[in-house]
Amino acid sequence: MARKALVTGGAGFIGCNMSRRLIKDGWQVTIFDNLSRPGTRNNLKWLQGQGSFKFVKGDVRKKDQVAKALAAAGRPDAVFHYAGQVAVTTSVTDPREDFEINALGTFNVLEALRLKLPKAVKGRPALFYSSTNKVYGGMEDIQVVERGGRYQYKDLPKGIPEHRLLDFHSPYGCSKGTADQYVRDYSRIYRFPTVVFRQSCIYGYRQFGVEDQGWVAWFTIAAALGKPLTIYGDGKQVRDVLFIDDLCDAYLQAYRHIHKTGGQVYNIGGGAGNQMSLLELLAFLERFLGRPIPRAKGDWRPGDQPVFVCDIAKAKREFGWAPKVKVREGVRRLHGWVMENKALFA
Repeated sequence: MARKALVTGGAGFIGCNMSRRLIKDGWQVTIFDNLSRPGTRNNLKWLQGQGSFKFVKGDVRKKDQVAKALAAAGRPDAVFHYAGQVAVTTSVTDPREDFEINALGTFNVLEALRLKLPKAVKGRPALFYSSTNKVYGGMEDIQVVERGGRYQYKDLPKGIPEHRLLDFHSPYGCSKGTADQYVRDYSRIYRFPTVVFRQSCIYGYRQFGVEDQGWVAWFTIAAALGKPLTIYGDGKQVRDVLFIDDLCDAYLQAYRHIHKTGGQVYNIGGGAGNQMSLLELLAFLERFLGRPIPRAKGDWRPGDQPVFVCDIAKAKREFGWAPKVKVREGVRRLHGWVMENKALFA
């Protein structure tokens, strides 16, 4: 019998890629999305060419609509929760909406599972939550040095581990961190398996990056199509970046090992082997495209860490996952997709 999945935010960037993977792997997929973000309608139309699935239009802020989506999915083996407000800058502008989508929305998903599916059976249903590295805050106590034109941790060559103290910074960090802890605690209190992925910068196909979110995709799109591009801060900020195919692998491998991953939190990113600064990405794109890329400069933005690299050893140790796609290869793939789909960015 085919496994069943509910994917909230299933028409978004991560959600549509994960939905496609599940459909191709033979899952019965139900997608729940309010289609409010730019690009989601195109993503949904694209998914319709990938195979069959159910679609329920609705908003995670509405508990009745979440319950409706869960009912449409039957008794799912897994719920992949990607619906969310994704930009720090937007959270600063409208913190109430950010809270309602990320914190209340996740609470609604958890409560729907608790009330509608009260008995977990052999790891069902498993809930996977897409959290963020922003839950670690600014980490001002960690020494950062400049080496080779980029920021790096002075004494953490492998990056930040999961046992790092939480320090929510920005309304976005607070709302995602609240959800992160609720998801973790529901596993302890209500005894159904939940898994939290604290994700670094994810990039890849069908990501309609904008200036305040999805910087790898935005830089690649802007460079390819000649759109205006701004560097906020000095450009030496470093992130570990992860290609979308590797992220989908991580979710599926964690599901296959739910007896071990249930109740756990994992850092999921490119790790020390896939880190890049903003200026390094632009330099690579200039070499790749064979032309200079004009850019403007702006002030540092609230909550912008000078460096974030996560230690991904726990994921490797507990469910055998590690990134496969190196950052330059991933950017090449993303650029190719952008050039093949210029009409989507008009």
